Amino acid sequence: MAAEFFDNEDSAQLFQLIHMLQRSAMMHMGMLQDNEGKVHYNLGETKAAIDTLNMMKVKMDGNLTSKESTMLNGIISELQLQYVKAPVRQRELENQVAESEAVRETFTNPKDGPSEIISDEEE
Repeated sequence: MAAEFFDNEDSAQLFQLIHMLQRSAMMHMGMLQDNEGKVHYNLGETKAAIDTLNMMKVKMDGNLTSKESTMLNGIISELQLQYVKAPVRQRELENQVAESEAVRETFTNPKDGPSEIISDEEE
């Protein structure tokens, strides 16, 4: 499939490298799970991957085909957009984890968990 899409083997290998940096950035923005199924947020690592892709773009200027340049620009733009959104995703995930922990604690230790008092007004 890669051979059909890319113009030559060098182009395919270049985009394997770009894809590795893209996946690293996405994983460190919590968009992909690691091999153990864990979600990570490390925006410093994400920024380093995006900066590396930008440096590659500058260094390869004039040496990329139109298709390669379009793909690289699209990948960088999408990563930058997701980088801006990452802190909100991280807070949402942390809130979900906190809520699940509260529910788990309620069922694990019901005496200490939150309770609601239901009263009948007729009593």
